[in-house]
Amino acid sequence: MNKKIMGYGWALKWLLAAILIAAGILVKINEVEVVYATTGIAIVLFSLLRIYPLLKSLSKEVLRTINLFEIVFDTIMGGLMIYVAFSGLSGDPFWQGMYAYLLAVFFYVRGFIYMVSLYFFAERSEALKFWFHLICVTLGAGLFVLALTSTGDIILRTLGWLILFVSVSGGLYLGYDGYGGYRLYRQQSKSLQEQKGKSAPVEKELPKPQPQPEAEAKETYIN
Repeated sequence: MNKKIMGYGWALKWLLAAILIAAGILVKINEVEVVYATTGIAIVLFSLLRIYPLLKSLSKEVLRTINLFEIVFDTIMGGLMIYVAFSGLSGDPFWQGMYAYLLAVFFYVRGFIYMVSLYFFAERSEALKFWFHLICVTLGAGLFVLALTSTGDIILRTLGWLILFVSVSGGLYLGYDGYGGYRLYRQQSKSLQEQKGKSAPVEKELPKPQPQPEAEAKETYIN
C-alpha cells in the first residue's frame, strides 16, 4: 500500500480565495456596513486573542492592569461597531462621523500605552515594534484631525477601497498558492498511478496442456 499522504490544502485555499474576493466586492456594494463590521470584528479579535499571552508575559502588575483596561475598552468599542453595523445604524450621519473618532482613539491609545510602557516602566522592545506604535500614535492623531475637518463617510469609503484591495490581493495570492498545491497534488497522483502500474502482479501464463500421443495401435500378427 502506498504510504504517501495526498495534500488537499489547495482546495481550502481556493475556497478562502473565493470568499475573500466575494467579501471585497460586497464591501463596495454595502460599503459602510461591511467596513464597520470588519473593523469591529478585527478590534474584538485583536483584543481577546491578546489577553492571556500579553498578561502572562508582562512582569509588572501595573502594566498588566493598564493593558487589561485597554483590552476591555477596545472590546467594548469593537462590540459597539459590530452592533452599529448589524443594527442598520451605520448609515446614520452621526455614526459615520463617530467611526473616525472611534478608530482614532483605538490607534492613539494603543500607541500611547506602548510608549508609556517603554519610557516609564523600562519595557524592552525592538525597533520594528517601536516604529509601528509611533505610526499608531501619528495615525490616531491624523484620523482625529481628519474627522474634525471632513465628513465621516470619506474615511469609511477610503477604507472600503483598502479592504477591497486587500481582499482581492489576498484572494489572488491564495489562489496562486493553491494552484501550486494542486500541481503538487497532481504530480503525486501521477506518481501513485505509475507505482501501481509497476507493482501490479504479472499473471504468469499457465502451461498449456500438451496433447497426449495416441496410444500406438497394437500390431496384429497373422499366423
